Amino acid sequence: MTIVWSQIKHFPPIAGLRSPAVRVRWIAVLTAIAGGLNLLVAVLPHLPERSRWLGQLATLTVETQGRVAGAVIGFILLTLANQLLRRKQVAWLLTVLLLSLSVALKGVRAHHPALIALDLILLGCLVGDRKIYIARSDAPSRVRAVRVLLGALLFSLAYGTLGLFWLDRHYSRDFDLFTALQQVLQLFFSWDARVALPQTRFGQLFAESIFSVGLLTLGYAFLLLLQPVWQPPATVTERRQATAIVRAHGHTSLARLTLLEDKSYCFSPSGESLIAFVQRGRGAIALGDPIGPARDREAIIQQFLRECQQNDWLPAFYQVLPDDLPLYQRQGLASVQIGQEAVIPLQDFSLQGKRGRGFRSTLSRLERAGYRFEVIPAAETYPLLPELRFVSDTWLKRMKGPEKRFSVGWFDRDYLTSGSIAVVRSQDGQIQAFANWVEEFQRNELTLDLIRFLPSAESSTMEFLLVNTILAAKDRGFDSFSLGLSALSGLDQLDQPNQVEQGLDYLYRHLDRFYRFQGLHSFKEKFHPDWQPRYFVYPNLAAIPSLVVTLVRADSGDRWLDYFRSGD
Repeated sequence: MTIVWSQIKHFPPIAGLRSPAVRVRWIAVLTAIAGGLNLLVAVLPHLPERSRWLGQLATLTVETQGRVAGAVIGFILLTLANQLLRRKQVAWLLTVLLLSLSVALKGVRAHHPALIALDLILLGCLVGDRKIYIARSDAPSRVRAVRVLLGALLFSLAYGTLGLFWLDRHYSRDFDLFTALQQVLQLFFSWDARVALPQTRFGQLFAESIFSVGLLTLGYAFLLLLQPVWQPPATVTERRQATAIVRAHGHTSLARLTLLEDKSYCFSPSGESLIAFVQRGRGAIALGDPIGPARDREAIIQQFLRECQQNDWLPAFYQVLPDDLPLYQRQGLASVQIGQEAVIPLQDFSLQGKRGRGFRSTLSRLERAGYRFEVIPAAETYPLLPELRFVSDTWLKRMKGPEKRFSVGWFDRDYLTSGSIAVVRSQDGQIQAFANWVEEFQRNELTLDLIRFLPSAESSTMEFLLVNTILAAKDRGFDSFSLGLSALSGLDQLDQPNQVEQGLDYLYRHLDRFYRFQGLHSFKEKFHPDWQPRYFVYPNLAAIPSLVVTLVRADSGDRWLDYFRSGD
């Protein structure tokens, strides 16, 4: 409801009703008003006719529940108002049905001509704008919702009918099965349910339980009807198409990760570009920018936004490059800096001089301890998998967390054997640490993804591994080396940070003792990289809570509690 009422102050003049977006907002607010009035009329007695009931408001009984139909209609209309803002097809259909039922109930009682007029006007607007409501709901959830509704109806009728039949001693009259069924129907749909006032406390509680059981099952079915579309995993054909596009156009440290099995794909109308994303709940978060020819970039962004609207998803883009921000801004999206990627120009990297003194010391110390570095070609990595698995499992156990996903890879046989692996061995030949090499297809840059080591390894083993890897990348002709994203860094250097960036900077400074943001940033700073800003693109502030939940679910593989433990 807060989202609905917040739209009022942003409304353009009535003349702007030619715009579908404006009409959707007006209809949503009018639906909320109609729902509120229906609820008010149902809950409060009609003042002219029922003023004698005002003294009974403190002792509500089954007699008050006789107005349940109007109250339920009002409450559901209030809830549907926000769904209409999202242009949900199911919300449109339910609103039309409920308004029709509301008109019928008021018409039978010959009450509230003004409210009937409001319902009829709203009905006319909804029917006239039928084609605006394009957001789908999840088909399997809709099927479950219908089953739940039918089951709820049958169970509530059976529960109430048999209960009244067997417990009629608690009421003011005797029931046979037919009259018990009539009473149950009257409890739900009549404005005056006085046929069988309870004579005992137990009788009153049972009558109220009939309504409660029906309302709970109705609410569950209602939620199922409004579930966003669930995105199934990419098909073999889609993955084959995605692989060809990424190999031809991938040029960032995230490109290889878009081919992992947790990603789904949105392809441009030309079929030459893609957006790799993960969908959880209402959020659909793309990893990085679109991949494909530059001429196709705006078209694929528009295609992704259309698919998100049709499927009732909130779109977002994670780790966007600054060069592409104008493309998103033209689509009405907002952006916030979420950190900086550390990129080392290899032609400038050297162990000589003051800058390299600390690195030289680390290399010398570990080499004297018998440590050695080597790069295992992709063709020779398979036999190493058992030993690498032991190192990985030991490291994960120490970190007290599961594998992360989405913007990083995980220990997967096919993934690890698709590229070279750098290892550090101790004097006895045992692998103490490893990292898999990830090349960036159309950019001559190398990065590392999984970096894992044994707790028993010598201190500075991580630095030993990284320095040797950087030197090996330089010797093999790579232009640059990426140390990955330094989360939340650089926000204190922004000239005019927005509210979200100010909040992220606060988290960066106050959560460091839990997540070691500043420690990791300082470690990367030792390599004197170029710090390149990365952004999170999102529709509006109201969408951020849902998108944060989506990001946590995507990153943790839906293992929420493990996500908040100490980890990488």
